[in-house]
Amino acid sequence: MNPVQLFHLEERKNRFRSPSFFFRILLLAFFVFTPFMFRSFEVLDVILKIIIFSVLVASYDVILGYTGIVSLGHVLYFGIGSYFVGIFMGKLGLTSYGHLALAFLIAILISGVLSVLIGLFSLRIRAIFFAMVTLAFMEFTFILSSQLRSITGGDDGISFKLPGILAIDFSYGKFLGIEFTGRLISYYLILLLSLILFLLMLRFVHSPVGRVLQSIRDNEQRSTALGYRTYLFQVIASSFASCVAAVMGGCFVIWVRYVSPDSSLSVSIMLDVLLMVIVGGMGTLYGSIFGAAFLMVTRAFLPKLQVIIASLLPGIPLAIRLSERWLFYFGLLFIVIVYFFPKGIVGTAQEIFARRKSN
Repeated sequence: MNPVQLFHLEERKNRFRSPSFFFRILLLAFFVFTPFMFRSFEVLDVILKIIIFSVLVASYDVILGYTGIVSLGHVLYFGIGSYFVGIFMGKLGLTSYGHLALAFLIAILISGVLSVLIGLFSLRIRAIFFAMVTLAFMEFTFILSSQLRSITGGDDGISFKLPGILAIDFSYGKFLGIEFTGRLISYYLILLLSLILFLLMLRFVHSPVGRVLQSIRDNEQRSTALGYRTYLFQVIASSFASCVAAVMGGCFVIWVRYVSPDSSLSVSIMLDVLLMVIVGGMGTLYGSIFGAAFLMVTRAFLPKLQVIIASLLPGIPLAIRLSERWLFYFGLLFIVIVYFFPKGIVGTAQEIFARRKSN
């Protein structure tokens, strides 16, 4: 056996013994048992949004962290998935499982084809041109969704109902003291889809194609000299990530039962995704979970500082005024994370463990 084969054999032997494996199992168990541990819908909502955005951010990390190309319009595909589910279920009133699956399928196909067309058009020139083109497409789609009121509902968006066991008023009965409503079934369905997509992305980045993408990221000229048509591999990565983002867009609107331009296609969502990638660490995939958790938890609970401080320090105006500046504390937390974790939480942790292992 050659050294590479020996390395992979040793890696497979230690795969189920490493601390990271047990951490992943505990994390999955936490997501599975969240409805039983927390009866608050607010907590359940935050946890599921962490799951959804973890997969969305991981799909963006496939493009940015593993391929090395910058896209400023990745949320475009998230919005496509959101709107197709919303239009089928809401505007067209096709509330059946078959039509829901058809909405997902059409969104995946359109996202994949659009991503290939954009990539073939822009990646052969310069990568920065790809960033500008994707941003332009996202802004165009945002404007289109705002103007076509008869189809998209305009700025008011679309509210809709889901079929069968996914409906809010559906109840399957109680299990371990928890009533299995349509909302809870939606939670587990989205968790299952997210897990499958995350495992697919892990397989993708560790496949031969993924290795080529990482070589392109590290040294595109060398990859070209080795005979690889680099832009084709970049198009493959972009189209794969866009299909994942489309599915997560559909999952997001299944959970919130509402879609609008601001909730699915805005620049602010793209900035959130970029922030999550930076916090978690580029080129890690698992960093997306930490990045999404940081943003969702702080955004959900930092604004409640005012209530907490007002109850602890009543009658002190300065304390109340300081507690209102939760965005300031959010910024401070972000600066602290970037300072102490320059490669993101997971990226810096991997670097520390690798250094210790080598020593």
